[in-house]
Amino acid sequence: MSETKTDYRATLNLPDTPFPMRGDLPKREPGWVKEWEDKGLYKRLREARCGHEKFVLHDGPPYANGQIHMGHAVNKILKDMIVKSRQLKGLDAAYIPGWDCHGLPIENAIEKKHGRNLPRDEMQARSRAFATEQIDIQRADFKRLGVLGDWDHPYRTMDFRNEADEIRAFKRVIERGFVYRGLKPVYWCFDCGSSLAEFEIEYADKKSQTLDVGFRSAEPDRLAAAFGVGRLAKDAFIVIWTTTAWTLPANQALNLNPELDYSLVDTERGLLVLASVLVEDCLQRYGLQGGTVLATVKGEKLGGLEFQHPLYDVDPGYRRLSPVYLAEYATAEDGTGIVHSSPAYGIEDFNSCVAHGVKYDDILNPVQGNGAYAPELPLFGGQNIWKAAPQIIDTLRQAGRLFATETITHSYPHCWRHKTPVIYRAAAQWFIRMDQGEGVFTRDKAPATLRQMALAAIEETSFYPENGKARLRDMIAGRPDWCISRQRSWGVPLPFFLHKDTHELHPRTMEILDIAADMVQAGGIEAWSKASPEEILAKVGAAADAAAYARSTDILEVWFDSGTTHTTVLKGSHQGSGHESGPEADLYLEGHDQHRGWFHSSLLTACAMYGRAPYRGLLTHGFTVDSQGRKMSKSLGNGVDPQQTTQKLGAEIIRLWVAASDYSGDIAGDDKILARVVDAYRRIRNTLRFLLANVSDFDPARDAVPLAGMLEIDRWAMNRAAQFQAEVLAHYEVYEFHPVVAKLQVYCSEDLGAFYLDILKDRLYTTAPRSHARRSAQTALWNITHAMLRWMAPFLSFTAEEAWKVFGTSDSIFFETYAEIGAPDPELLAKWSRIREIRDFVNQAIESERAAGRLGSSLQANLSLRLGQQDVELLRSLGDDLKFVFIVSKVTVEPASPADDVQPGEGRFIAVPSSDPKCERCWHWRADVGRDPAHPTICGRCVSNLFGAGEDRRHA
Repeated sequence: MSETKTDYRATLNLPDTPFPMRGDLPKREPGWVKEWEDKGLYKRLREARCGHEKFVLHDGPPYANGQIHMGHAVNKILKDMIVKSRQLKGLDAAYIPGWDCHGLPIENAIEKKHGRNLPRDEMQARSRAFATEQIDIQRADFKRLGVLGDWDHPYRTMDFRNEADEIRAFKRVIERGFVYRGLKPVYWCFDCGSSLAEFEIEYADKKSQTLDVGFRSAEPDRLAAAFGVGRLAKDAFIVIWTTTAWTLPANQALNLNPELDYSLVDTERGLLVLASVLVEDCLQRYGLQGGTVLATVKGEKLGGLEFQHPLYDVDPGYRRLSPVYLAEYATAEDGTGIVHSSPAYGIEDFNSCVAHGVKYDDILNPVQGNGAYAPELPLFGGQNIWKAAPQIIDTLRQAGRLFATETITHSYPHCWRHKTPVIYRAAAQWFIRMDQGEGVFTRDKAPATLRQMALAAIEETSFYPENGKARLRDMIAGRPDWCISRQRSWGVPLPFFLHKDTHELHPRTMEILDIAADMVQAGGIEAWSKASPEEILAKVGAAADAAAYARSTDILEVWFDSGTTHTTVLKGSHQGSGHESGPEADLYLEGHDQHRGWFHSSLLTACAMYGRAPYRGLLTHGFTVDSQGRKMSKSLGNGVDPQQTTQKLGAEIIRLWVAASDYSGDIAGDDKILARVVDAYRRIRNTLRFLLANVSDFDPARDAVPLAGMLEIDRWAMNRAAQFQAEVLAHYEVYEFHPVVAKLQVYCSEDLGAFYLDILKDRLYTTAPRSHARRSAQTALWNITHAMLRWMAPFLSFTAEEAWKVFGTSDSIFFETYAEIGAPDPELLAKWSRIREIRDFVNQAIESERAAGRLGSSLQANLSLRLGQQDVELLRSLGDDLKFVFIVSKVTVEPASPADDVQPGEGRFIAVPSSDPKCERCWHWRADVGRDPAHPTICGRCVSNLFGAGEDRRHA
């Protein structure tokens, strides 16, 4: 009868877990999203943290138009990671998502579909419906990314309450003395058909024709006297240089610098007035030889002289004179040193002309809002200004007034929505004043200027990264007054009535603002549009004024919408979601372009209303770019689509990519980069699976070993986890994620995979299931798993939640707080750091023998070490457990002799094959294999672990 062979593999404590090796993220993630929604997870999280210290990240609203792109995904995931990391800290970290709903893109979409002649209230109603549809599309995509928030109750700038509170916020800005009406050149976009704010402008290259144009002297005798010369024998011209031919029909003045030297130059084309330092360059540009300087004077001597418009002799409509005004902004850096002035189309021109007595009503402004000249403009009426420019140049050439022209490429302001060139255009607009001055209906004048308060508030704000501070400060320091009126329909109205003759505001304006807010809160901005002037004015007892006053059709620009959400949302529609005093939010987080956008407008409105910033901190991230650093765009075809990536790889991979990227700069992504992220995810998931699998039979209430009673390497593992957690939380505190991801990968692969777990497998698998040695290891693993799930939950939210279902006790990992694993022991960490260094040398020696074919696995090795005395004592402190650390079958440690020639910190490491038999169960090569006749193929320690008291393990 043959003996039955024992299957010792069945006696090992092999790991077991329902947590699968494959993530199958695209298939599993939608289930987590649905479960979170079905269980009302976000609401329950708020209830769980009710009464705790608040953390408020206020959402900068994306625009409610079109599917989200990867830039949106990066933004929302960053916000989600920050909120979740604060939630795990134990704070009440609410997240109210929002949408920016008013504005031109939606209005354009409605006009394309239904035409431009819709009644105002119908345009608004259709725009509202369109924005609602777009929000539903975007919301689904944001939720699919694993972003937790109050998705059932977001804020929308078009909600009636928010629209009404925006009017109330505007009233407060008026009361503080910052609002005034003025005629000023403002940025104007022909595609928008409206004025633009400074932060709606971006600069791009544009080709333009430069022109050197002569204005003939209307007073040759006065000109001669100014230069101190006799009677002029030729026609004299003052020559200007410009890149904007289209402004010349509206020329009304000329500007010279009073401190510059100007020369009267005799040439074959007449006498020319030019800046002295530019004479040689100008004559060369004009192709003139041998010009003679007749006299030179300071610019101040030429003030008040008059010259004929360059088209004076071409059409009676241009028979006007251009006086010389003295202005310091005329320089000799380029051109001719003389600036032609069309006050409707330039801030400095406007200011100079007004300062010299030009009345607002006398300012020529022939360019209409659509980019065409007014029909009555002589020669060029009805033409688009860009298309008219060549004709203007030809007309000047034929009139003998064009001295030179050439094509240049220069940086020029463009509309950031349409990417088309804009102009300055004078229009009666409403402004928020940055510096000293009087506002309308001031009742509670602010103690300082808006610029002063905003600059002071910046000093009180934390910036991540720090260089954002200088960027925002410079923008505030140099920005002009804020033009807040727009000539569109889809937006919150400027609820003003202006006298038809004087253009003065109705004396009951502040009451009308209250009435408007109440009407809008009840029925939206459509209610204001539908009501007649008589109805509205009757509410303030002024119905009889309806015939004398016109209702403004302007709206507040959309940056005022989102810029006041610190009040309309955090103190209004979602009251209680912000801080009750001081800045309403702890953090605003957006792309770095928002220094000129939402950060900027929010700062100005909060300072205007309250004298402080609405945020304690500003965090900026870069744009999404491809691996070559090119901004992702549809036109280049280099974008990574979040919807496709989610379907193919899973949202978790996008989240890990975002977390692993240094968002302070641009964030690079493409298929190859995402493939590397997938590999990193697998390594982290495999480590997590090992941890879960090896604590599947561990009950902490019954099995946990106190720290003091744990094996030394297990205590080291606990201390290393405590040390690592301190690093992680320090990074989270300052909103850093990429160092956490990088360190977590190293922790999983080196601290755990290549060291601790590698050593631990023998003890986990071969010792008795309930032995002290195994329970000590499981105690460490159980605590590390608890800690690790919390470290990764902010960015690997789906995976952490999936693991928590296997491992945790509450309904969600996000109900938890960071694990309490004590403070690290520096001495223990230092000891095992040196042991790991020695182990690396040992592994090199073993690998060398394996490569030479003299050794199989490391367990076949008998190891002899010759080391310095300090290292000898260190290793001998581990006793016989040292062999488990090096994963060999036998170790001897001796002090190095002089003959060993060992340098400090180094040693001699000799690995030779064991001559002992190999244990079938634990694979160690030991002399006691087979000493128990009942178990001839296993070693003594396996016999003891299976049938006896078990081996004594103290250190490893």
